[in-house]
Parts: sequence; C-alpha cells; structure tokens
Amino acid sequence: MSNLPWRDLTWQSIQTPWDVIIIGGGIVGAGVFREAVRAGLKTLLVEAHDFSSGTSSRSSKMVHGGLRYLKNGQIKLTLDSVRERQRLINEAVGLVDPLEFFLVSYEKDKIPGWMFGLGLIIYDTLALKWDHNRYPVQKIQEICPNVKAENLTGAFSYYDAQTDDARLVLRIIREAQLAGGTALNYAKVEGLLRNQNGKVAGIQLHDLVNNRSTEIKASVVINATGAWADDLRAHVDKPPRLRQLRGSHLVFPTQKFPVHDVVSFLHPIDQRPVFAFAWEGATLVGTTDVDHQEPMLTDPHISSAESDYLMAIVDQIFGCLGLQKQDVISTMAGIRSVLDTGKSDPSKESRDEILWNEDGLITITGGKLTMFRHMANTTLNFVRKQLPRPIKINRKAWSFDALQNETMHNLVTRTDLSPQQKQRLFGRYGADTPGFLQNATAQELKPVHNLPTLWGEIRWAAQVEQVVHLEDLLLRRTRLGNLLPNGGLDDIQTIRSLTQSALGWDETTWQNEVDLYRTLWQRAYAPPKG
Repeated sequence: MSNLPWRDLTWQSIQTPWDVIIIGGGIVGAGVFREAVRAGLKTLLVEAHDFSSGTSSRSSKMVHGGLRYLKNGQIKLTLDSVRERQRLINEAVGLVDPLEFFLVSYEKDKIPGWMFGLGLIIYDTLALKWDHNRYPVQKIQEICPNVKAENLTGAFSYYDAQTDDARLVLRIIREAQLAGGTALNYAKVEGLLRNQNGKVAGIQLHDLVNNRSTEIKASVVINATGAWADDLRAHVDKPPRLRQLRGSHLVFPTQKFPVHDVVSFLHPIDQRPVFAFAWEGATLVGTTDVDHQEPMLTDPHISSAESDYLMAIVDQIFGCLGLQKQDVISTMAGIRSVLDTGKSDPSKESRDEILWNEDGLITITGGKLTMFRHMANTTLNFVRKQLPRPIKINRKAWSFDALQNETMHNLVTRTDLSPQQKQRLFGRYGADTPGFLQNATAQELKPVHNLPTLWGEIRWAAQVEQVVHLEDLLLRRTRLGNLLPNGGLDDIQTIRSLTQSALGWDETTWQNEVDLYRTLWQRAYAPPKG
C-alpha cells in the first residue's frame, strides 16, 4: 500500500456504520481490535495521535508473568499472567523473547532475599516450570561483574520475557487489518453520537492530517484510550476516576553500561524495585512511579527528580562504571492510568483492569501489557448484548497469525541474514516478512551502526506502515530515536535517501518534519541536563 493514497482511501471506507468502533491505538485497543475482527465483527480502530504513541511505546518492555501480584495475594491474576506470558513467548518468537532476571539482594534491603525465593517457588509452581535459581555472592559476581560487591548477600534468578512494545502493537494492528479490520491514526474523536434512548451510538471524528470531519455510527463504542480515558468519559458527563502515574527510563549505550540480561535491585530511597536491562542494543534503567500532575501530553518528559532518582541507583549499584548523566543517550517517559483510591503511595494503587459501561460508552483501561488478549476477550464478552449478532469468542486461538510454510522457506533461504536476524524479522513483521525481504536491497539488510535494526526497516515503514510524521518513523516504527545519539538526527541524510520518495514529501515538508522532530526530541527524549 503506497503512503500517498492510503489515507484518502481509508477515510472514504469508514463512512458507513460499524459493529464496533475502538478509540485508542495502544496495546489494549489493538488487542480488542484483533479479537473483534477475529470474532467476525466489522471493526474500526481510530487513534488521535499515532499507533502506540502513548504508554504502549514507553513501557518497561517487560512481558511479566505477574510476580509482583503474589505479595498482594492475587493468585488468580498471577496464574492468568504466567499463562499469557508463555503464550506470547510461544507465538511471537523474535518479538517476545524469554529473558533471565537477576534479583540482587543487599544486607540493608527491606525485603530479605529469602522472601524473593519463596515468591519464586510459588511463581514457578503456577507456571508449571521450575526456572529459578539461587546464586551465592561469588557466583553472582561472576555473572554480573559490574554489580557492587559491598554488603551483597546473593541473588535469585528467574525467567520472564521482553518485547519491543511499539512493534508488538503494530503487528497486532497489521494482522487485524489483513483480516479485514480498518485502522486510522491521527484521527481524533471530538464527540460522541447518541441514539434515541440517549445511549452512545457512534463518534464525531476529525482527520488531523487533512482537516476534515465526519460522523460514524456503531453498535458499540469502546474507549481504550488508557491514561486519557477520563477525557473521553467527560463526553458522557462522568467525573474523573483515574490517577495518572508517570514511569520514566534512562537509556545508556551498551558499550558504557554492559548488561546482558536484567538486573533488579531495591532502591535505597524507597525500596522500590528498579531494573537495568539490555534492550535493542542499549541498556535501559527504570522505572519511576510518580503522580503525573502536568497537562496530559502524548510525549511527557522525565523530571529532574526522576533522573536524579535513577542516577542515584546507577551510582549505588554500578558505581565501578563511573557513569554520569552525560553518558545517557536518551530518556523515555510514559503515563499509565490506575483507579484512583487516594493511596498516598502511587505504587500501591491496583494495576487491575477496569471495565465500565457508562451510557453505552464502554471503557477498558488499567491492566498490564501481558494481559492484552485476556482484556480484549473480557471486553467483547462484556458487550455481547449490544452487538448486532451473536459472536463466538475463541479464547484458545493464537494471539498472532502463524506464518505459512512459503513464508518460512523464504526466510530460511536468505543466506545474507543470520539466524538471529531472521528470527527478529519474523517476530516484527509476521506475514509481511516476505514482502520486506523482496523489497530490501543487500545494503539495506545491514544493521544500523551497532543496533539490531536493519536499514531496510526504515524504508519499509515509510512505504507500508501508515507513517504520517517523522516521529512515527524514528520513535515507533523503528526505535532509532531512542537508541541513537541525538535521536538519529546525525544520520538524517541517510534516512532521507531511504524514505523521502516513499513518504511523498517535498523539500519544504521534509525540512518541516525534521524541525518538528528535533524540537520534540529535545523536549521529551533528550538526556537529562546537569
């Protein structure tokens, strides 16, 4: 699909009634989109910014099985989480990958190491897989040589998984589109339609790119806007019920901060768990958990207090590396919503999913990335009576499409790619992998500097993945804006040669996009000052 006519074609196609309209293109909205299409419903997804542009591109990249829920006695939630985690590992090879976690303990930690061990026994029992180990001080120093040795008491290891959260969302949306669903980014809902009974029966939609509006009817309207859910609920005159929390990360170059897996430790200030982990050729440190009391922006930024908080634990645990703020490549901050119960400590608010029907507006929010398919099926079951016809929810169906034998054969026979590169492409692009390989030149199958990203991924995104702005390309279709110094702007001429023609941008448009991206990156993603 060319990037030139696709938006007009999509806009024309949405001018009819729908069974389901989903508002919000993050992981929850994408999951509901996929399962609604799978159930045979005529489904439209609209997103006011870009797909995965909110929390779902700024998470901690972890596909957790729910270890943290055990201390709250939430056994059923943990059991569901470990099952969903394993499904994703099995079904999205190259996109959701198992990763070893090391829980490092020190003498003055509020939670002693033996309590971690007890929790891991229960955790592995629920997962029906014995995957944890205990390491004495000497052994953990061999495994993690840069971890501070003073007062170290040992460590436990266990397995969860990791993903590229933005690519996870994009693959789900793409597969739903290939199955017959329609999705449009940069399309903002500015109002809700009501039927004769006063119930929500559609949306007023504005195309932010071409400045045009329309009204679209639907049997069911689902609010999956995450941290922005209260804004849409205001259209049905409902008071705010959610608390917005910000979680932020620092991104370091692997060369200066080498970590092979995940090292977790308790922060000395508040005893919250903090992680340092390898991701996409860099090392991430996070996350914070603070109230977001500023205006709700799609691209929030880390505060100086948060960067100081994270640098304090870097210095405390990895002091031998001598890392400073100027070593940070970029920062990443996201906002998540939880039900506001007024707890003084934001970390103690429940992360459970929330599902409401308010005058026909269905709101689904909360929860966790790992549980997106479960949340989607729960939502569809919740709205059964509002649907125009009965549906069958197949809870055993794969979350992702399995590749056909021809696709796998094409992937295997590419001798210019390593097994790891093939697996990575398979995970990110699924059924589009053959098209990507046929489209890419030999030069484009080379890595971008020392990252796992291939140059050809940039051009492919520009051609087929609904890129509207340069930020879409560099912060979500690829993660070069997070992983390269200066947000990838040092390579902007190479990026231009690969994408300008496919995007259909003239010289003025290209320069405007570069200027907008530079301003955004400096405001929301640049390394902390000081």
